[in-house]
Amino acid sequence: MKNTVYLDTTIPSYLFEERDELQPFVQITQRWWAEERQEFDVYLSQETLAELNQGNYPNKDKVLASVEGIATLPYNKRIDEIVQVYIDHYLMPRKLQGDARHLAYASFYQMDLLLTWNCNHLANANKLKHIQIINSRLGLPVPQLVTPLQLFKENIP
Repeated sequence: MKNTVYLDTTIPSYLFEERDELQPFVQITQRWWAEERQEFDVYLSQETLAELNQGNYPNKDKVLASVEGIATLPYNKRIDEIVQVYIDHYLMPRKLQGDARHLAYASFYQMDLLLTWNCNHLANANKLKHIQIINSRLGLPVPQLVTPLQLFKENIP
């Protein structure tokens, strides 16, 4: 059985990112997408799609095309309740409810992994204990919060 992976917005966005300072992350993301993605059952949410559809940015059409066919987790009103708990307990900033929503989806649907380049609010070891405490109170598992760099198979000679 494959591990389940929830994609936040950063992953498809970085597939076609052009900013020079992000190129190391872009290359890792592209390599994971091409070489490792098929090893996982990959999901996203309406939140991911909404964020990807916002605004006008370079390669938007390519980014949106890259997620076509990826299973979308259905909305459940419990997601909103979880997001509110995250915000009320200062797990995520009020202004960045999208980050709370990504974690809520991945937790509610018991994803094995939440894949992100957001190392401020999601893949952050300093926040993990707080996330574990809040999710425990909610009766929710905590997905592993990882970057694509952490999901490459070990090559043993």
